[in-house]
Amino acid sequence: MNQIESFWQRYCELEGLEGVRYTEAFQFGEKADWLASLVVNGTKTATCSSYPLYEIEGDPLPKVGDHQIVLDSQNQPVAIIKSYAIDIYPFNKVPVDFALAEGEGTYDEWKKAHIAFFGRTLPQYGLVFTEDMLTVCDRFEKVYPEKIE
Repeated sequence: MNQIESFWQRYCELEGLEGVRYTEAFQFGEKADWLASLVVNGTKTATCSSYPLYEIEGDPLPKVGDHQIVLDSQNQPVAIIKSYAIDIYPFNKVPVDFALAEGEGTYDEWKKAHIAFFGRTLPQYGLVFTEDMLTVCDRFEKVYPEKIE
């Protein structure tokens, strides 16, 4: 069993979960270690992604109740999160409180960082960032570990 599966199994044993699977194990963006640390310490409780990429890649949208494993830059599991709200907004209509829940600074810092990130990422898929691009806004809670290990 690999480290990700072991991490998941420890959580399931602690919570008495059977037959529940995580939807994905992933790194957050280009600053995986920093963003993962924000999740671990409870600062980051939301994330947004480009809706058009779900369509292009044929991936299902996240759902309320989904469990995901957050990885650091070395693909080591550091936290398990569980989605509790999924909303779709045009980028320029993402609520300020959502942007702040991403834990990456002020609203203006969040906006600047996400415009830059989408501006670098979307062209790889033949897309161009626009401020009215739809975003998938996922609010989550960290469910494991309860304390920083």
